[in-house]
Amino acid sequence: MIEYTQYLKILVALVAIVNPIGAIPIYVSLSTEMSEQERSRMPAVISVAVVGILLSALFFGELLLNFFGITIDSFRVGGGILLLILSISMLHAKNSATRHTTEEMQESGDKESVAIVPLSTPLLAGPGAISSVILYSQKSSSVLNYTLIAVDILILGFMLWAVFKLTPWISKNISKTGINIFTRLMGLVLAAIAVEFIANGLKGLFPVLA
Repeated sequence: MIEYTQYLKILVALVAIVNPIGAIPIYVSLSTEMSEQERSRMPAVISVAVVGILLSALFFGELLLNFFGITIDSFRVGGGILLLILSISMLHAKNSATRHTTEEMQESGDKESVAIVPLSTPLLAGPGAISSVILYSQKSSSVLNYTLIAVDILILGFMLWAVFKLTPWISKNISKTGINIFTRLMGLVLAAIAVEFIANGLKGLFPVLA
């Protein structure tokens, strides 16, 4: 069983990966042509969708790994590399192509609900967030571990709702430079988490390194 303080670390990691502040410019650009009623519903839809995706990863991620015959240590290395690529993009204040591509953003304009695609996934609950949830769930198979990670995901969902509800105020009071600074700080945190995942995975794959 991991220590309770580790769950605060997991929450910080998920916030860094999802980076709701960094997603505000995209949120604004995709919602400009919506009615006031549609915009008012978007934060709740995004929060529920992200929570649903990450909870699915939490409870069914291990089954997926077993289905493909992937060891958790191999997944740690692969997931760590993915997070490292994402963190490097964040350190340059850019959105990584591992989250979404230009083609996906252009295609979203023709879709009925941009709150689900591309905002909820792959922009927020993308490969990085899903991989992290699966990796953290492997710390312990206890019910308490899964419950506390689920609580972290629910807190993250509430934070997403609050950030997007406050987007008009944030857009007026925080400059693009301020958002970029926050994104870079989260990228630095994410880079450290990625290195930890890779190191632990390599130790598992090659015990001599331990």
